[in-house]
Amino acid sequence: MTVEFAGARGGEAPLTWGQQAFWRLTRWLDDGDPYFNMPWTLPVPGRHELDAVLAALRGLVERHETLRTTCAQTPAGPVQRVIRRGRLTVEVAEAGQARPLAVAAEVAAELAATGFDYAAEPPLRCAVVTGGGRPRAMAFALSHLAVDAWTLDILAADWKALLAGREMPAPVWQPLDQAAFERERTGAARGARALRHWRAELGTAPLTLFDFPGVTPEEPRFVRIGMESAAVAAAAETLAERWSVSTASVLTTASAVLLSALTGHRRVAMQLIVANRHDPRTGAMAGTAVQDGLFVLDLSGGTFADAARAGHGRALTAYRNAHYDPFAMMALREEIGRERGGTVDLSAYFNDARSIGHWPNLPRVEPPGDPAAIAALTGRTRTFLVGAWHEVDATVFFSTTPATHTCGLHLLVDTARLPRSTAHALLLGMETLLVSGVAGDVPLDAVAELCGITPVTRPGGSGPGSPGTTGGDAEVVHMKAVPVEGAPVEGGAAGRAAEDVTAGGGAR
Repeated sequence: MTVEFAGARGGEAPLTWGQQAFWRLTRWLDDGDPYFNMPWTLPVPGRHELDAVLAALRGLVERHETLRTTCAQTPAGPVQRVIRRGRLTVEVAEAGQARPLAVAAEVAAELAATGFDYAAEPPLRCAVVTGGGRPRAMAFALSHLAVDAWTLDILAADWKALLAGREMPAPVWQPLDQAAFERERTGAARGARALRHWRAELGTAPLTLFDFPGVTPEEPRFVRIGMESAAVAAAAETLAERWSVSTASVLTTASAVLLSALTGHRRVAMQLIVANRHDPRTGAMAGTAVQDGLFVLDLSGGTFADAARAGHGRALTAYRNAHYDPFAMMALREEIGRERGGTVDLSAYFNDARSIGHWPNLPRVEPPGDPAAIAALTGRTRTFLVGAWHEVDATVFFSTTPATHTCGLHLLVDTARLPRSTAHALLLGMETLLVSGVAGDVPLDAVAELCGITPVTRPGGSGPGSPGTTGGDAEVVHMKAVPVEGAPVEGGAAGRAAEDVTAGGGAR
């Protein structure tokens, strides 16, 4: 069946910077590649007839221009084209005896299995899943060119309102408006400030953290290991309160500290995935705004507490300077590479994919913050394989999950640089570092031994960045973007998990 829509306006404009960030990544992919497709599901609460559900779907598409936008390359550069009037094909699937949301997840995965034709096809495919003759769930495939995880939350909230028949004011800010803002005085000045910040940071960042010989890779080469640790969550909350920082800063800094202990570098550079929703207009905009922030942290001395306090400030600065023209950033990085005699490798990433900054459903710790009680939670920790891929543009990628009862932490590694065993060691090292930090401050020079991390060995005992340590085995690897994982993402806060598919925006 089809749903006809008629939006308030159509139009054409250059891509927003957020759209450009993903557009660059799609240029790496073959036509029809589904890497940046996002399977997603929504419930249909209450007792609604099919016509009412299709009317709500029409309202969602008419309301948010990003859902009816195509993107194309033109002689003047890539552009977005908002379709004012059109027709959306909607499939219908019967759940039978199965759970409708489970069936919707399967249907969403099928819809997302084929790449979008960005120039000709709206970035939305959908199906209604029925049970007992009534709509029970929706299955979607969405393009990351059109939506990010923040947008999924907006769509989920609007979906409930539309089904309930509630009147809502029209959105005041759409990607067409954002594109115009980024080219006008205030927006352009913001982008220029971000580029100046990156220029200063790139001048001091290590050329690479991974200046040591590689190892024989697995096949597929890129492996993601997961850990669920209530102890990490409880410790992070305790340390964040103690040090007056955020739990995100505790986890980000811990990741940098562990990489420093592993590689021997006392200055660590990572890219942070930034939502770029810093003002009410972009906060309410449906579209993609995610870009990378640059986090450079000096770990030459002191304790984990010192590092976390410094890291908190550095992370906030990174978040403030993650809105820029991606093509101008590419030119800047090439310029810095010529000045420094080599490309700065920014293939280490951290992404906090949670929707809130704490874990409200953790096991109770009595008394609160007690070191022994938190340490006892380590008995519940488990690690597991998340997946493996042939091509990913990252050497190390830490990311949290939206879990609220435990700290879900994933670590993807390039096994040509770091073996799978190192990924396990770094994840468990995160737990050891945070739990130990609750009991007492941890000197940075004690982290490797404390956490069971074996520092890398360089030929001839040479140190980080020493001449002769970057032979053919140690070349910097830049490959295709991270593929979307198979599990669909449900609406609401759980949609934040989809942020993980951004995989940064390094030197692709």
